[in-house]
Amino acid sequence: MTDDGAPQTDRVATGTADAFEAVIGRVRERVDPDEDERAAMREVAETLLARAEAAATERCPRADVLRVGSTARGTWISGDRDIDVFVRFPPDLDRGQLERYGLAVGHETLPDGHEEYAEHPYVKGEFRGFDVDVVPCFRLESATEIRSAVDRTPFHNRYLLERLDDELAAAVRLTKGFMKGIGVYGSDLRTRGFSGYLTELLVCEYGGFRALLSAATDWQPPIRLDPEGHGRGTFSDPLVVIDPTDPERNVAAVCAPENVARFQHYARELLAEPSVGPFEPAEYDPLSAATLREHLDRRGTTPVAIRFPAPELVDDQLYPQLRKSLEGVVRGLDDLGFEYLRAETFAAETAVLFVELSVASRPAVERHQGPPVHVRTHAEGFFAAYADDPDVYGPFVDGERYVAEREREFTDARTFLESDALFDVGLGSHVGEQLAAGYEVLVGEELLELLPEFGEQLAAYFDPAP
Repeated sequence: MTDDGAPQTDRVATGTADAFEAVIGRVRERVDPDEDERAAMREVAETLLARAEAAATERCPRADVLRVGSTARGTWISGDRDIDVFVRFPPDLDRGQLERYGLAVGHETLPDGHEEYAEHPYVKGEFRGFDVDVVPCFRLESATEIRSAVDRTPFHNRYLLERLDDELAAAVRLTKGFMKGIGVYGSDLRTRGFSGYLTELLVCEYGGFRALLSAATDWQPPIRLDPEGHGRGTFSDPLVVIDPTDPERNVAAVCAPENVARFQHYARELLAEPSVGPFEPAEYDPLSAATLREHLDRRGTTPVAIRFPAPELVDDQLYPQLRKSLEGVVRGLDDLGFEYLRAETFAAETAVLFVELSVASRPAVERHQGPPVHVRTHAEGFFAAYADDPDVYGPFVDGERYVAEREREFTDARTFLESDALFDVGLGSHVGEQLAAGYEVLVGEELLELLPEFGEQLAAYFDPAP
Protein backbone atom coordinates (compact mmCIF):
# COMPACT_ATOMS: atom_id res chain seq x y z
CA MET A 1 0.00 0.00 0.00
CA THR A 2 1.08 3.60 -0.56
CA ASP A 3 1.18 6.19 2.25
CA ASP A 4 -2.37 7.34 1.43
CA GLY A 5 -3.73 3.80 1.56
CA ALA A 6 -4.02 3.27 -2.23
CA PRO A 7 -2.89 -0.08 -3.65
CA GLN A 8 0.74 -0.17 -4.74
CA THR A 9 1.13 -0.81 -8.48
CA ASP A 10 3.96 -0.97 -10.99
CA ARG A 11 2.58 2.10 -12.76
CA VAL A 12 4.81 5.15 -12.51
CA ALA A 13 3.67 8.74 -13.04
CA THR A 14 3.16 9.10 -16.76
CA GLY A 15 4.00 11.49 -19.53
CA THR A 16 7.33 12.82 -18.25
CA ALA A 17 10.99 12.07 -18.82
CA ASP A 18 11.36 11.56 -15.07
CA ALA A 19 8.74 8.79 -15.13
CA PHE A 20 10.52 7.02 -17.97
CA GLU A 21 13.89 7.28 -16.24
CA ALA A 22 12.38 5.98 -13.00
CA VAL A 23 11.13 2.89 -14.81
CA ILE A 24 14.49 2.40 -16.53
CA GLY A 25 16.26 2.64 -13.20
CA ARG A 26 14.11 -0.13 -11.78
CA VAL A 27 14.58 -2.30 -14.85
CA ARG A 28 18.36 -1.88 -14.81
CA GLU A 29 18.42 -3.51 -11.39
CA ARG A 30 16.95 -6.61 -13.00
CA VAL A 31 18.81 -6.78 -16.30
CA ASP A 32 22.34 -5.62 -15.39
CA PRO A 33 24.60 -8.40 -14.07
CA ASP A 34 26.30 -7.46 -10.81
CA GLU A 35 30.05 -7.70 -10.35
CA ASP A 36 29.91 -11.15 -8.76
CA GLU A 37 27.95 -12.48 -11.74
CA ARG A 38 30.38 -10.84 -14.16
CA ALA A 39 33.38 -12.25 -12.32
CA ALA A 40 31.91 -15.77 -12.36
CA MET A 41 31.25 -15.44 -16.08
CA ARG A 42 34.83 -14.26 -16.75
CA GLU A 43 36.37 -17.07 -14.74
CA VAL A 44 34.36 -19.77 -16.49
CA ALA A 45 34.95 -18.26 -19.93
CA GLU A 46 38.72 -18.04 -19.37
CA THR A 47 38.84 -21.68 -18.29
CA LEU A 48 36.88 -22.82 -21.34
CA LEU A 49 38.93 -20.73 -23.76
CA ALA A 50 42.19 -22.12 -22.36
CA ARG A 51 40.93 -25.68 -22.70
CA ALA A 52 39.68 -25.11 -26.24
CA GLU A 53 42.87 -23.39 -27.37
CA ALA A 54 45.08 -26.18 -26.05
CA ALA A 55 42.97 -28.85 -27.73
CA ALA A 56 42.70 -26.94 -31.02
CA THR A 57 46.37 -25.98 -31.45
CA GLU A 58 47.45 -29.52 -30.58
CA ARG A 59 45.58 -30.70 -33.67
CA CYS A 60 46.13 -27.66 -35.88
CA PRO A 61 48.84 -25.17 -34.87
CA ARG A 62 47.22 -22.39 -36.93
CA ALA A 63 43.89 -22.69 -35.12
CA ASP A 64 42.71 -20.11 -32.61
CA VAL A 65 39.73 -19.62 -30.31
CA LEU A 66 37.36 -16.74 -29.88
CA ARG A 67 34.66 -15.93 -27.38
CA VAL A 68 31.64 -14.50 -29.17
CA GLY A 69 28.05 -13.57 -28.40
CA SER A 70 26.47 -11.33 -25.82
CA THR A 71 28.71 -12.39 -22.93
CA ALA A 72 31.76 -11.39 -24.97
CA ARG A 73 30.26 -7.97 -25.70
CA GLY A 74 28.77 -7.16 -22.30
CA THR A 75 25.21 -7.19 -23.65
CA TRP A 76 23.97 -10.23 -21.72
CA ILE A 77 21.13 -9.95 -19.24
CA SER A 78 21.49 -10.97 -15.62
CA GLY A 79 20.53 -14.60 -15.30
CA ASP A 80 21.56 -15.53 -18.82
CA ARG A 81 24.06 -18.36 -18.65
CA ASP A 82 25.28 -18.78 -22.22
CA ILE A 83 28.92 -18.88 -23.32
CA ASP A 84 29.84 -19.32 -26.99
CA VAL A 85 33.35 -20.50 -27.81
CA PHE A 86 34.27 -20.48 -31.50
CA VAL A 87 37.24 -22.52 -32.65
CA ARG A 88 38.62 -21.09 -35.89
CA PHE A 89 40.55 -23.21 -38.35
CA PRO A 90 42.49 -22.04 -41.45
CA PRO A 91 40.44 -21.95 -44.66
CA ASP A 92 42.63 -24.47 -46.46
CA LEU A 93 41.55 -27.17 -44.02
CA ASP A 94 39.19 -29.75 -45.50
CA ARG A 95 35.64 -29.36 -44.19
CA GLY A 96 35.49 -32.95 -43.06
CA GLN A 97 38.71 -32.45 -41.10
CA LEU A 98 37.31 -29.23 -39.59
CA GLU A 99 34.26 -31.15 -38.35
CA ARG A 100 36.39 -33.93 -36.87
CA TYR A 101 38.78 -31.50 -35.19
CA GLY A 102 35.88 -29.36 -34.03
CA LEU A 103 34.10 -32.22 -32.32
CA ALA A 104 37.34 -33.45 -30.71
CA VAL A 105 38.05 -29.96 -29.36
CA GLY A 106 34.48 -29.64 -28.16
CA HIS A 107 34.59 -32.90 -26.24
CA GLU A 108 37.93 -32.03 -24.62
CA THR A 109 36.57 -28.64 -23.62
CA LEU A 110 33.25 -30.11 -22.39
CA PRO A 111 33.88 -33.74 -21.36
CA ASP A 112 30.20 -34.17 -20.45
CA GLY A 113 28.93 -32.38 -23.56
CA HIS A 114 26.85 -33.84 -26.37
CA GLU A 115 26.86 -33.32 -30.10
CA GLU A 116 24.29 -31.23 -31.92
CA TYR A 117 24.04 -30.24 -35.56
CA ALA A 118 23.44 -26.88 -37.21
CA GLU A 119 25.08 -26.63 -40.65
CA HIS A 120 27.78 -28.86 -39.22
CA PRO A 121 28.17 -30.62 -35.87
CA TYR A 122 29.29 -28.92 -32.67
CA VAL A 123 29.42 -29.74 -28.96
CA LYS A 124 26.99 -28.37 -26.42
CA GLY A 125 27.05 -28.86 -22.69
CA GLU A 126 26.98 -27.44 -19.18
CA PHE A 127 29.97 -26.25 -17.18
CA ARG A 128 29.74 -24.84 -13.64
CA GLY A 129 26.15 -23.80 -14.19
CA PHE A 130 26.72 -22.19 -17.60
CA ASP A 131 25.35 -23.42 -20.93
CA VAL A 132 28.23 -23.68 -23.38
CA ASP A 133 28.53 -24.14 -27.14
CA VAL A 134 31.89 -25.04 -28.68
CA VAL A 135 31.55 -24.36 -32.38
CA PRO A 136 34.14 -24.91 -35.15
CA CYS A 137 34.34 -22.50 -38.07
CA PHE A 138 36.74 -21.26 -40.74
CA ARG A 139 38.91 -18.20 -40.14
CA LEU A 140 38.18 -16.04 -43.20
CA GLU A 141 39.16 -12.58 -44.41
CA SER A 142 35.66 -11.48 -45.39
CA ALA A 143 32.10 -12.48 -44.45
CA THR A 144 31.34 -12.75 -48.16
CA GLU A 145 33.60 -15.84 -48.23
CA ILE A 146 31.63 -17.77 -45.62
CA ARG A 147 31.03 -21.47 -46.14
CA SER A 148 28.36 -21.83 -43.47
CA ALA A 149 26.31 -19.47 -41.31
CA VAL A 150 28.58 -19.90 -38.29
CA ASP A 151 31.55 -18.49 -40.24
CA ARG A 152 29.73 -15.16 -40.17
CA THR A 153 29.59 -14.91 -36.38
CA PRO A 154 33.20 -13.77 -35.73
CA PHE A 155 32.66 -10.89 -38.18
CA HIS A 156 29.52 -9.86 -36.31
CA ASN A 157 31.46 -10.01 -33.06
CA ARG A 158 34.30 -7.82 -34.33
CA TYR A 159 31.93 -5.28 -35.89
CA LEU A 160 29.97 -4.79 -32.68
CA LEU A 161 32.98 -4.74 -30.37
CA GLU A 162 34.27 -1.77 -32.38
CA ARG A 163 31.01 0.14 -31.85
CA LEU A 164 29.57 -0.82 -28.47
CA ASP A 165 30.68 1.25 -25.51
CA ASP A 166 29.43 0.77 -21.94
CA GLU A 167 26.45 3.08 -22.49
CA LEU A 168 25.27 1.34 -25.65
CA ALA A 169 25.84 -2.09 -24.10
CA ALA A 170 23.59 -1.06 -21.21
CA ALA A 171 21.00 0.14 -23.72
CA VAL A 172 21.13 -3.25 -25.44
CA ARG A 173 20.44 -4.99 -22.14
CA LEU A 174 17.40 -2.78 -21.59
CA THR A 175 16.19 -3.45 -25.11
CA LYS A 176 16.57 -7.19 -24.70
CA GLY A 177 14.70 -7.06 -21.40
CA PHE A 178 11.89 -5.13 -23.08
CA MET A 179 11.74 -7.50 -26.05
CA LYS A 180 11.70 -10.55 -23.79
CA GLY A 181 8.92 -9.02 -21.74
CA ILE A 182 6.68 -8.43 -24.75
CA GLY A 183 7.54 -11.79 -26.31
CA VAL A 184 9.41 -10.71 -29.43
CA TYR A 185 13.00 -11.65 -28.53
CA GLY A 186 14.54 -14.63 -30.27
CA SER A 187 15.26 -15.57 -33.87
CA ASP A 188 14.21 -19.20 -33.43
CA LEU A 189 11.46 -20.30 -35.79
CA ARG A 190 8.98 -20.67 -32.96
CA THR A 191 9.31 -17.02 -31.89
CA ARG A 192 10.33 -15.42 -35.22
CA GLY A 193 11.45 -12.32 -33.38
CA PHE A 194 14.49 -10.10 -32.93
CA SER A 195 17.85 -11.84 -32.63
CA GLY A 196 20.52 -10.61 -30.26
CA TYR A 197 22.64 -9.39 -33.18
CA LEU A 198 19.69 -7.53 -34.69
CA THR A 199 18.91 -5.94 -31.33
CA GLU A 200 22.50 -4.73 -30.97
CA LEU A 201 22.50 -3.31 -34.50
CA LEU A 202 19.25 -1.43 -33.86
CA VAL A 203 20.58 0.10 -30.64
CA CYS A 204 23.78 1.15 -32.40
CA GLU A 205 21.85 2.55 -35.35
CA TYR A 206 19.56 4.73 -33.23
CA GLY A 207 22.00 5.46 -30.42
CA GLY A 208 20.15 4.07 -27.42
CA PHE A 209 17.07 2.40 -25.99
CA ARG A 210 14.77 5.40 -25.81
CA ALA A 211 15.89 6.64 -29.22
CA LEU A 212 15.07 3.22 -30.70
CA LEU A 213 11.62 3.24 -29.09
CA SER A 214 10.93 6.76 -30.37
CA ALA A 215 11.93 5.79 -33.90
CA ALA A 216 9.88 2.59 -33.81
CA THR A 217 6.69 4.45 -32.90
CA ASP A 218 6.70 5.96 -36.39
CA TRP A 219 8.06 3.06 -38.42
CA GLN A 220 6.27 2.61 -41.73
CA PRO A 221 7.02 -0.89 -43.07
CA PRO A 222 8.96 -1.77 -45.01
CA ILE A 223 11.61 -0.20 -42.79
CA ARG A 224 15.07 -0.29 -44.36
CA LEU A 225 18.24 0.32 -42.38
CA ASP A 226 21.68 0.03 -43.94
CA PRO A 227 24.33 0.70 -41.24
CA GLU A 228 27.27 0.65 -43.66
CA GLY A 229 25.50 2.16 -46.67
CA HIS A 230 25.91 -0.91 -48.84
CA GLY A 231 22.92 0.12 -50.96
CA ARG A 232 22.60 -3.36 -52.46
CA GLY A 233 20.05 -6.11 -52.22
CA THR A 234 16.27 -5.96 -52.31
CA PHE A 235 14.12 -7.63 -49.69
CA SER A 236 10.38 -7.96 -49.16
CA ASP A 237 10.47 -8.24 -45.36
CA PRO A 238 8.69 -5.66 -43.17
CA LEU A 239 11.96 -4.85 -41.40
CA VAL A 240 15.18 -4.81 -43.38
CA VAL A 241 18.54 -4.33 -41.66
CA ILE A 242 21.36 -4.94 -44.11
CA ASP A 243 24.10 -6.96 -42.45
CA PRO A 244 27.07 -4.58 -42.22
CA THR A 245 29.41 -7.52 -42.79
CA ASP A 246 27.41 -9.09 -45.65
CA PRO A 247 25.47 -6.77 -47.99
CA GLU A 248 23.39 -9.61 -49.44
CA ARG A 249 21.80 -10.53 -46.10
CA ASN A 250 18.86 -9.07 -44.17
CA VAL A 251 19.56 -9.58 -40.47
CA ALA A 252 15.83 -9.18 -39.75
CA ALA A 253 14.63 -11.70 -42.34
CA VAL A 254 13.19 -14.08 -39.76
CA CYS A 255 11.30 -11.34 -37.90
CA ALA A 256 7.55 -11.89 -38.44
CA PRO A 257 5.34 -8.89 -39.34
CA GLU A 258 3.31 -9.33 -36.15
CA ASN A 259 6.45 -9.06 -34.02
CA VAL A 260 7.50 -5.84 -35.74
CA ALA A 261 3.97 -4.49 -35.10
CA ARG A 262 4.03 -5.74 -31.51
CA PHE A 263 7.33 -3.95 -30.87
CA GLN A 264 5.83 -0.75 -32.25
CA HIS A 265 2.73 -1.05 -30.07
CA TYR A 266 4.62 -1.52 -26.83
CA ALA A 267 7.18 1.16 -27.74
CA ARG A 268 4.31 3.64 -27.98
CA GLU A 269 2.78 2.34 -24.76
CA LEU A 270 6.02 2.54 -22.77
CA LEU A 271 6.78 6.09 -23.92
CA ALA A 272 3.21 7.27 -23.30
CA GLU A 273 2.73 5.55 -19.93
CA PRO A 274 6.05 4.38 -18.49
CA SER A 275 5.68 1.16 -16.51
CA VAL A 276 7.74 -1.91 -15.73
CA GLY A 277 4.83 -4.02 -17.00
CA PRO A 278 6.11 -4.42 -20.59
CA PHE A 279 9.38 -5.80 -19.20
CA GLU A 280 7.55 -8.66 -17.49
CA PRO A 281 6.49 -11.65 -19.64
CA ALA A 282 2.78 -12.34 -19.50
CA GLU A 283 1.79 -15.32 -17.39
CA TYR A 284 -1.55 -17.09 -17.60
CA ASP A 285 -3.26 -19.39 -15.16
CA PRO A 286 -4.60 -22.49 -16.88
CA LEU A 287 -8.11 -21.99 -18.17
CA SER A 288 -10.78 -23.78 -16.17
CA ALA A 289 -13.55 -25.83 -17.74
CA ALA A 290 -16.17 -23.38 -16.46
CA THR A 291 -14.35 -20.39 -17.94
CA LEU A 292 -13.87 -22.13 -21.28
CA ARG A 293 -17.61 -22.84 -21.41
CA GLU A 294 -18.30 -19.19 -20.64
CA HIS A 295 -16.11 -18.08 -23.56
CA LEU A 296 -17.79 -20.53 -25.92
CA ASP A 297 -21.27 -19.38 -24.88
CA ARG A 298 -20.36 -15.71 -25.09
CA ARG A 299 -18.68 -15.93 -28.48
CA GLY A 300 -21.21 -18.17 -30.19
CA THR A 301 -18.53 -19.55 -32.49
CA THR A 302 -17.59 -23.14 -33.27
CA PRO A 303 -14.00 -23.99 -32.36
CA VAL A 304 -12.52 -27.07 -33.98
CA ALA A 305 -9.23 -28.72 -33.20
CA ILE A 306 -7.16 -31.45 -34.80
CA ARG A 307 -5.04 -33.18 -32.16
CA PHE A 308 -2.27 -35.68 -32.91
CA PRO A 309 1.05 -36.86 -31.45
CA ALA A 310 3.63 -34.11 -31.92
CA PRO A 311 6.31 -35.05 -34.47
CA GLU A 312 9.69 -35.65 -32.83
CA LEU A 313 11.39 -32.58 -34.25
CA VAL A 314 13.31 -29.66 -32.80
CA ASP A 315 11.26 -26.47 -32.55
CA ASP A 316 12.96 -24.88 -35.56
CA GLN A 317 11.64 -27.76 -37.67
CA LEU A 318 8.35 -28.37 -35.88
CA TYR A 319 6.81 -24.90 -35.81
CA PRO A 320 7.23 -24.06 -39.50
CA GLN A 321 5.50 -27.36 -40.28
CA LEU A 322 2.71 -26.68 -37.80
CA ARG A 323 2.15 -23.19 -39.23
CA LYS A 324 2.14 -24.48 -42.79
CA SER A 325 -0.36 -27.17 -41.82
CA LEU A 326 -2.57 -24.69 -39.98
CA GLU A 327 -2.59 -22.37 -43.00
CA GLY A 328 -3.60 -25.30 -45.20
CA VAL A 329 -6.42 -26.34 -42.87
CA VAL A 330 -7.71 -22.77 -42.61
CA ARG A 331 -7.59 -22.36 -46.38
CA GLY A 332 -9.39 -25.67 -46.89
CA LEU A 333 -12.14 -24.74 -44.43
CA ASP A 334 -12.50 -21.26 -45.90
CA ASP A 335 -12.71 -22.57 -49.47
CA LEU A 336 -15.62 -24.76 -48.40
CA GLY A 337 -17.47 -21.81 -46.86
CA PHE A 338 -16.60 -22.49 -43.23
CA GLU A 339 -15.48 -18.98 -42.39
CA TYR A 340 -12.84 -18.72 -39.70
CA LEU A 341 -12.39 -16.08 -37.04
CA ARG A 342 -8.95 -16.93 -35.69
CA ALA A 343 -6.51 -19.83 -35.70
CA GLU A 344 -3.57 -20.99 -33.57
CA THR A 345 -1.32 -23.98 -33.10
CA PHE A 346 -0.05 -25.52 -29.85
CA ALA A 347 2.49 -28.24 -29.20
CA ALA A 348 3.73 -30.29 -26.27
CA GLU A 349 3.39 -34.08 -26.07
CA THR A 350 0.61 -33.69 -28.59
CA ALA A 351 0.14 -31.00 -31.22
CA VAL A 352 -3.05 -29.08 -32.00
CA LEU A 353 -4.26 -27.22 -35.06
CA PHE A 354 -6.96 -24.99 -33.59
CA VAL A 355 -9.43 -23.01 -35.71
CA GLU A 356 -12.32 -20.93 -34.39
CA LEU A 357 -15.08 -20.86 -36.99
CA SER A 358 -17.69 -18.19 -37.55
CA VAL A 359 -19.60 -20.55 -39.83
CA ALA A 360 -19.34 -24.27 -39.13
CA SER A 361 -22.25 -25.70 -41.15
CA ARG A 362 -23.50 -25.08 -44.67
CA PRO A 363 -26.66 -25.95 -46.67
CA ALA A 364 -26.91 -29.23 -48.55
CA VAL A 365 -26.53 -27.43 -51.89
CA GLU A 366 -24.09 -24.82 -53.15
CA ARG A 367 -24.20 -22.39 -56.04
CA HIS A 368 -21.82 -23.07 -58.90
CA GLN A 369 -21.64 -20.14 -61.28
CA GLY A 370 -20.75 -20.83 -64.88
CA PRO A 371 -19.55 -18.62 -67.74
CA PRO A 372 -21.66 -16.02 -69.56
CA VAL A 373 -23.98 -17.66 -72.08
CA HIS A 374 -22.44 -15.65 -74.92
CA VAL A 375 -19.01 -17.23 -74.31
CA ARG A 376 -20.15 -20.11 -76.45
CA THR A 377 -17.50 -22.81 -76.08
CA HIS A 378 -17.18 -22.58 -72.30
CA ALA A 379 -20.89 -22.01 -71.82
CA GLU A 380 -21.87 -25.06 -73.85
CA GLY A 381 -19.35 -27.19 -71.93
CA PHE A 382 -20.71 -26.02 -68.59
CA PHE A 383 -24.31 -26.64 -69.64
CA ALA A 384 -23.53 -30.12 -70.95
CA ALA A 385 -21.72 -31.06 -67.76
CA TYR A 386 -24.81 -30.53 -65.63
CA ALA A 387 -27.77 -30.86 -68.03
CA ASP A 388 -28.42 -34.55 -67.39
CA ASP A 389 -27.41 -34.72 -63.72
CA PRO A 390 -30.55 -35.52 -61.69
CA ASP A 391 -28.94 -34.28 -58.47
CA VAL A 392 -28.35 -30.76 -59.83
CA TYR A 393 -30.82 -27.88 -59.82
CA GLY A 394 -30.47 -26.38 -63.28
CA PRO A 395 -28.50 -25.35 -65.15
CA PHE A 396 -30.46 -22.14 -65.42
CA VAL A 397 -29.73 -18.59 -66.50
CA ASP A 398 -29.13 -15.93 -63.85
CA GLY A 399 -28.32 -12.60 -65.40
CA GLU A 400 -26.12 -13.45 -68.35
CA ARG A 401 -24.58 -16.57 -66.84
CA TYR A 402 -25.41 -20.23 -66.48
CA VAL A 403 -25.77 -21.34 -62.86
CA ALA A 404 -26.10 -24.79 -61.33
CA GLU A 405 -26.99 -25.61 -57.74
CA ARG A 406 -25.24 -28.83 -56.85
CA GLU A 407 -24.95 -31.05 -53.82
CA ARG A 408 -22.32 -29.88 -51.34
CA GLU A 409 -19.67 -32.45 -50.48
CA PHE A 410 -19.23 -31.30 -46.87
CA THR A 411 -22.01 -29.64 -44.90
CA ASP A 412 -20.15 -29.40 -41.61
CA ALA A 413 -16.54 -28.80 -40.65
CA ARG A 414 -16.08 -32.02 -38.71
CA THR A 415 -16.96 -34.15 -41.73
CA PHE A 416 -14.33 -32.38 -43.80
CA LEU A 417 -11.66 -32.61 -41.10
CA GLU A 418 -12.28 -36.32 -40.63
CA SER A 419 -12.16 -37.05 -44.37
CA ASP A 420 -9.27 -37.88 -46.68
CA ALA A 421 -9.75 -34.40 -48.19
CA LEU A 422 -7.81 -33.05 -45.20
CA PHE A 423 -4.63 -34.47 -46.72
CA ASP A 424 -5.04 -32.31 -49.83
CA VAL A 425 -4.77 -28.93 -48.07
CA GLY A 426 -0.96 -28.65 -48.04
CA LEU A 427 0.24 -30.10 -44.75
CA GLY A 428 3.81 -30.10 -43.48
CA SER A 429 5.43 -33.42 -44.38
CA HIS A 430 5.95 -34.72 -40.82
CA VAL A 431 2.56 -33.43 -39.73
CA GLY A 432 0.94 -35.26 -42.64
CA GLU A 433 2.70 -38.47 -41.61
CA GLN A 434 1.47 -38.13 -38.05
CA LEU A 435 -2.09 -37.45 -39.17
CA ALA A 436 -1.99 -40.46 -41.47
CA ALA A 437 -1.15 -42.59 -38.44
CA GLY A 438 -4.17 -41.25 -36.56
CA TYR A 439 -5.68 -38.08 -35.13
CA GLU A 440 -8.83 -36.85 -33.44
CA VAL A 441 -11.14 -33.95 -34.20
CA LEU A 442 -12.61 -31.97 -31.31
CA VAL A 443 -15.55 -29.61 -31.83
CA GLY A 444 -17.16 -27.14 -29.42
CA GLU A 445 -17.18 -28.26 -25.80
CA GLU A 446 -15.06 -31.26 -26.74
CA LEU A 447 -12.18 -28.77 -26.47
CA LEU A 448 -12.38 -29.31 -22.72
CA GLU A 449 -10.20 -32.35 -23.41
CA LEU A 450 -7.33 -30.00 -24.28
CA LEU A 451 -7.30 -28.23 -20.91
CA PRO A 452 -4.97 -30.61 -19.02
CA GLU A 453 -2.22 -30.10 -21.60
CA PHE A 454 -2.96 -26.67 -23.05
CA GLY A 455 -4.82 -24.78 -20.33
CA GLU A 456 -2.34 -21.88 -20.34
CA GLN A 457 -2.31 -21.61 -24.14
CA LEU A 458 -6.11 -21.54 -24.27
CA ALA A 459 -6.17 -18.91 -21.50
CA ALA A 460 -3.88 -16.75 -23.63
CA TYR A 461 -6.01 -17.39 -26.73
CA PHE A 462 -9.18 -16.20 -25.03
CA ASP A 463 -7.44 -13.19 -23.46
CA PRO A 464 -5.55 -11.83 -26.48
CA ALA A 465 -3.15 -8.89 -26.15
CA PRO A 466 -1.04 -7.03 -28.72
